[in-house]
Amino acid sequence: MWNKAATINLIILGVILLFLTSCQEKKELKVFKISGAAQGTYYAITYCSENNEDLQPSIDSLFKQFDRSVSAYVPVSILSRLNNNDSTVVADTIFETIFRKAKEVSVRSDGAFDITVGPLVNAWGFGFSKKAKVDQAMVDSLLQLVGYQKVQLINGRLIKMDPRIRIDFDAIAQGYSSDWIGQFFEKRGIVNYLIDVGGEVLGHGTKPDGQIWSVAIEMPAKNSEDERKIQAILSLKSQAISTSGNYRKYYEENGVRYSHTIDPSNGYPVRHNLLSVSVLADDCITADAYATAFMVMGLEKAKKFLSNNRDIEAYFITDNQQGGFAVFYTPGFEKLLKKN
Repeated sequence: MWNKAATINLIILGVILLFLTSCQEKKELKVFKISGAAQGTYYAITYCSENNEDLQPSIDSLFKQFDRSVSAYVPVSILSRLNNNDSTVVADTIFETIFRKAKEVSVRSDGAFDITVGPLVNAWGFGFSKKAKVDQAMVDSLLQLVGYQKVQLINGRLIKMDPRIRIDFDAIAQGYSSDWIGQFFEKRGIVNYLIDVGGEVLGHGTKPDGQIWSVAIEMPAKNSEDERKIQAILSLKSQAISTSGNYRKYYEENGVRYSHTIDPSNGYPVRHNLLSVSVLADDCITADAYATAFMVMGLEKAKKFLSNNRDIEAYFITDNQQGGFAVFYTPGFEKLLKKN
């Protein structure tokens, strides 16, 4: 008969054998780096996997699916058809997710973020069409078509207060596309990755050596053609970062620099000393939307918002009016900054 000691020894032996077997079966993580074009910009993705599998074809297919939903540059996308008042089209999950997050950010930011501002963006020359001869009368007219409260999504149908209203996801969709690819990785059991879609970055897990992903924040340039330089570097683990700035996309007319960021409250390009803001959040759709909202608000209003909303961190770069830069960052952001 088995005695108690023999039983314990057998259990211990079984545990040892199980441990040795699991160690032998554990595969080495391999690093894959892929890149391409998507969302009218680039994507650069690094992921770690035990399987020697090239996922680029699947990822390219996902980006095409994404564009068929929310790209304003695809005439037959769900977004384009809804903007053209096609009553036969119903929003899909991608569209609904972006729309509802946009509404949430609009409410929380008191309208600083607004997906209906597109007509004004076009009028000022930062959209599909050439710059119009903008005057106060034109701004007042276009403002009648602006306002996140004027659109609703009910049972997949877009309801507009005015059929001329058009929605634009440019300030939020790119961020969600990073999340979208991240969800694809998670479903495949890939938990270590860094996704960059046109500067909208989502990092999860670590590198195979256990180091946290590093991401650079660009130093504002005095001119759009200037060489890109690094302002700061931060660690990114299971978080997302998005940067919005006014120093690359602008034009000058009669000695006045016009930013591509349009204030939905007055219809004009913003005029303040905030050059760029990098927003840190749990997902990239949130970071992307608030980066735009803060560029509309300006530094002081954004700081007030952040003091009441601790779920978001940010890093601001302003023009100090003396030919240089000044920075402000929240305590949570500071913890992730790499020291020189």
